Amino acid sequence: MQRLRGWALAGMSLLGGVALAADVTVSAAASLSNAFKELGPAFEAQNPGTRLLFNFAASDALLAQISKGAPVDVLATADQETMDRAEAQKLLLPGSRFNFVSNELVLVTPAEGGAALSSLADLARPAVKRVALGKPEGVPAGRYAKAALESAKLWAVVEPKAIYAIHVRQALDYVARGEVDSGFVYASDALAQKDKVKLLFAVPTDTAIRYPVAAIAGSNKASEARKFIDYLLSPAGQAVLARHGFRKP
Repeated sequence: MQRLRGWALAGMSLLGGVALAADVTVSAAASLSNAFKELGPAFEAQNPGTRLLFNFAASDALLAQISKGAPVDVLATADQETMDRAEAQKLLLPGSRFNFVSNELVLVTPAEGGAALSSLADLARPAVKRVALGKPEGVPAGRYAKAALESAKLWAVVEPKAIYAIHVRQALDYVARGEVDSGFVYASDALAQKDKVKLLFAVPTDTAIRYPVAAIAGSNKASEARKFIDYLLSPAGQAVLARHGFRKP
């Protein structure tokens, strides 16, 4: 863990070494980690003198950090609800919010020895003993999963089997290591561990899963933050995100 301007942000990594005056701190949903780490160097190459600090965690945890004063310049969440709360708290720079990708909730099993499940109803089978999902109280993917199970009238039977994760990538890791029988993750996550998990099927959600990004109000790097957001929306940025399983917003 690294310290930035007096704040310790879990999962933060610096692209390029020692912090500089033109560093831009980007707090992003855990599911974005692989894609953002790839596009970071390309953005820096196009913007000499600007470097990126990435902080990856569950969207709710990121908002909590910012609301307590964490020095963040850009926020990218995996759901609209979290960004709506950030906006309600007047934490966002007006006019800087955009949807930049979409995703899909899926059910996965371990690549080897995973249960043969063809529908959500199969999660009720006695052979399925452990189901990984983000904790609904703090993880968007967990909220999507719980809502889907409630809609299918399966939450009561699946809840006792739930193994909760602090973010969606932890749920993915549980499945990849064979510690659970199945798990709810995003399609982009399944692609990130395609050799260790098997994507079974897409899980319908009541609302489309669109990721918003915005600059943080009060940031002294507003210009650089907007450039990063513009890069996410550019053909180059979208191409990187597409390679990691994300879709057009």
